[in-house]
Amino acid sequence: MPRRPIAQGIQSASTALVSNLCSLSALKAPRTPTPAFVDEESQPASLLLIGFPFSPEAMEAPLRPLRLRCSVQNYDWGRRGEDSTVARLFERNSGAEIDPSRPYAEFWMGTHESGPSFTGSDSEEVTLKKWIRENPGALGDKVVAKWGTDLPFLFKILSVASALSIQAHPDKELARMLHRMRPNVYKDPNHKPEMAIALTEFKALCGFVSMEELKDVLIGVPEIAELVGNDETNKIICMRELNGYVNAKAVIQSVFTKLMSANKDAILALVSKLKNRLEAENKVNWSIYIRRLSEREQLALLLEKQYHADVGVLAAFFLNYVKLSPGEALYIGPNEPHAYISGECIECMAASDNVVRAGLTPKYIDVPTLCSMLTYKQAFPQILRGIQLNPFITRYTPPFDEFEVDCCILPSKESVVFSPIPGPSIFIIVTGEGRLQTGSTDEERVMEGDVYFVPAHNEIHLSAAPDKPIHLYRSGVNSRIFG
Repeated sequence: MPRRPIAQGIQSASTALVSNLCSLSALKAPRTPTPAFVDEESQPASLLLIGFPFSPEAMEAPLRPLRLRCSVQNYDWGRRGEDSTVARLFERNSGAEIDPSRPYAEFWMGTHESGPSFTGSDSEEVTLKKWIRENPGALGDKVVAKWGTDLPFLFKILSVASALSIQAHPDKELARMLHRMRPNVYKDPNHKPEMAIALTEFKALCGFVSMEELKDVLIGVPEIAELVGNDETNKIICMRELNGYVNAKAVIQSVFTKLMSANKDAILALVSKLKNRLEAENKVNWSIYIRRLSEREQLALLLEKQYHADVGVLAAFFLNYVKLSPGEALYIGPNEPHAYISGECIECMAASDNVVRAGLTPKYIDVPTLCSMLTYKQAFPQILRGIQLNPFITRYTPPFDEFEVDCCILPSKESVVFSPIPGPSIFIIVTGEGRLQTGSTDEERVMEGDVYFVPAHNEIHLSAAPDKPIHLYRSGVNSRIFG
């Protein structure tokens, strides 16, 4: 991509000086700090001019946005055919036809090798990862200095028909160790904190219930109490809160590990017993329920229907049951247990695909690793509703450096400006149609399914067409790293 000079007002003498300094940069310029796992030769050199930092990108116009062709994941838990937002966006983005019999689970936007994005014409198409390595200025100096010449975040849309696995994502130290030990399972050495923003009603399990709720589980779900054992059950039920439950973590870890490590025959028998009991108690007799099941009991029956005699049916009682309305979000830190149950969402995370699973999945499970890595914090997850930047844009900012997400809901015939930022962004049009312009470039028509990589320092002008309001999301590096 050509770059356009912007420093038209610089005096000729200064221009000559800059030119000379640039030509000597390979010899005299200090190198940008090289983060771990980054190829040092890929780092761009920086220049120092008259006592303050200077870089070639500051002397040139920003690289123009790139239209992306993105990847889809057809995991079994995805919604099928036209029922899937992922399928519809993938069809419009790639031109591929939707197969009504296939699940369309995740739409990936970014540079991860498990689902890369591409740019360029059919004859000259390259991965976004390769293009960024060849044009590191697109990331901005601070991003390159902190993470190297690759995107630090991965952007997704999920369409969930059946529950995902009970899982957790490792922190950086554990991710490096797991990647060294089993690189075919744990694909990269990075951590994977993440955030989900609901597009529809979105249900999930996340984090451990409180000690009082755990007592209720052991009293109200005799199948779990039977597995845990009478002594352990009675000990927990008789615990008293004195300045907080000082041994809560050890208690939760012991009971949860015992459950997750139980043999398959024991789990099969107890899940079957649980199902039969709940179905019997939920029968209608003369138009009156014997007992109306709780939401968590209804969830257990749903999970049993999807995964049969899986330990995750019982494990679900240990985790908070969260329901998000459209526009609400939750974030999940490293080593926290969770499982998405149903609905559609925007998801953003650190650029990783590391997942440690232990239930509700036919995939590889690693119970010892999962049970040893969890924090065992007992708290209901914080629900984010975003901060409104202007009448049309709401920002969701998790406590992680790698990413933040903006939601833009632009009514018909309205316009909005995304101010330049010193880092990269990815934009996706979820619904609607309009015009997009950067700087002095010509306007470009945009519509549902369009995805753009926007290099650092671009100002984006967006306008919605008549009768075509736009629903757009932008992912980018967390603004706090720019000071």
